[in-house]
Amino acid sequence: MAVTLSTETKKLIDRANFAHLATLMPDGSPQSTPVWVGREGDRLVICTSDGSLKGRNTGRDPRVSLSVVDFDNPYEEVQIRGRVVERRPDPELKTIDPISHKYIGKPFPMRGYEGRIALIIEVKKERYTKLPFQHAPAK
Repeated sequence: MAVTLSTETKKLIDRANFAHLATLMPDGSPQSTPVWVGREGDRLVICTSDGSLKGRNTGRDPRVSLSVVDFDNPYEEVQIRGRVVERRPDPELKTIDPISHKYIGKPFPMRGYEGRIALIIEVKKERYTKLPFQHAPAK
């Protein structure tokens, strides 16, 4: 059963924070990739191409895991488990362009690729955490 995302999780996802998407390889081993993430209500959106490793992996096994860490405060994060419930074709980049605006302030620049899809993820479990630590920037 899908869960309703917490307000804190929605805020974290709605900012330009990178997510790490873990998918499963054919042998069952995990594969993790940093990705941009969008949101449609309580569902998450990851854009890719059908032939990418994450596209192929989720086509075979829809189970995924994501972690999102706040760019400005790495002690604020969310861990998510879910499954891809829709593989939406995005040939005109109507799904990725708003996500691209969030991250780089303009439409997605790599427009010529074939097989663009949006992976729509239904969240089964989320765990939001904000630790009371002070981040020490690298010197």
